[in-house]
Amino acid sequence: MQLIRQFELISEEKYKMEGKIRGFYHAYVGQEAIAAGCMTSTLSEDLFITSYRDHGLAIAKGVSVNSCMAELYGKATGCAKGKGGSMHFFGKDVNFYGGHGIVGAQIGTGAGLAFAEQYRDSENVVLCFFGDGAARQGILHETFNLAMLWKLPVIFICENNNYAMGTSIERTSNVIDIYKLADAYEMPADAVDGMSPESVHEAVDRAVKRAREKGGPTLLELKTYRYKGHSISDPQKYRSKDEVEEFKDQDPIQQIRTKIIASNIATEEDILAINARVDSIVAESVKFAEESPWPDDSEVLKDVYVDQNYPFIID
Repeated sequence: MQLIRQFELISEEKYKMEGKIRGFYHAYVGQEAIAAGCMTSTLSEDLFITSYRDHGLAIAKGVSVNSCMAELYGKATGCAKGKGGSMHFFGKDVNFYGGHGIVGAQIGTGAGLAFAEQYRDSENVVLCFFGDGAARQGILHETFNLAMLWKLPVIFICENNNYAMGTSIERTSNVIDIYKLADAYEMPADAVDGMSPESVHEAVDRAVKRAREKGGPTLLELKTYRYKGHSISDPQKYRSKDEVEEFKDQDPIQQIRTKIIASNIATEEDILAINARVDSIVAESVKFAEESPWPDDSEVLKDVYVDQNYPFIID
């Protein structure tokens, strides 16, 4: 959680103060408990797919911090070869199938990944993340219908941070409890404290167990809060500073830090050592990104277009 937080804060500095990162940028600050809880309740073979607010989940899943920072810089050593930027992190080797720039597109793709795992008769499950704004997209309902019909091994996780792009959830739908959308499909669902890694772990663990036992999908609404704007250019005029400060009292990192020390799991010195190690990892990622080469011009169309004459082989 601390690594995700520090990565985001340093990246924001490189964007705003130094202009070394450009384009779109959506920070995960405040939502770190979700990434942590989902990792402890899944296996490395399980697949993650998410929206364009993808830095935290990519790092948690194991995409290297160096390649994540390099991707923000647009360098050839980035996790998407410098061509995806902030919204399109990717790490097939660690089963992280991307950030996706189209709102809600990953919902259908996530179900497709789950269908593939079911077809292979594997025991892997898919965690498909989306925001409260994407919950209003039509693809969600089409996907829920088929996911339940086919009992796909997918956990739909709505990271509800209250505001979509800048509109409160109360202004977008009569149904403000997103987990209730599952009722129409008789899909198991629950609302969870997304600021608590323990609560996230327990809820995801139950859903993963159900999916592995061929029980089909689950919808989890993880109620969280983003401390930064929707994107880096967001003036945040839709919410008050007092509201943000009030939610900072629920900071997931501070909460878990207090519990760790109170439970004698670690000492204050241990926490400081962790923070120092994190600072070193992030500093190294900045150095790596700044020293990495830009993509060669010959790369511009690679991985973008497919030769129609390519002999596709179906196994």
